[in-house]
Amino acid sequence: MQLKGKRVIALGERDGVQGTAIANCARSSGAEVVLEMTHCFV
Repeated sequence: MQLKGKRVIALGERDGVQGTAIANCARSSGAEVVLEMTHCFV
């Protein structure tokens, strides 16, 4: 997926995929990460 020039909000879950992992994937695809968070949705 080409995300070059796009802005991304990376919301992750503590027990699932964390926000840092999502943000790193988005950055490697060329996106600009504007917000990166990991929460516990219980």
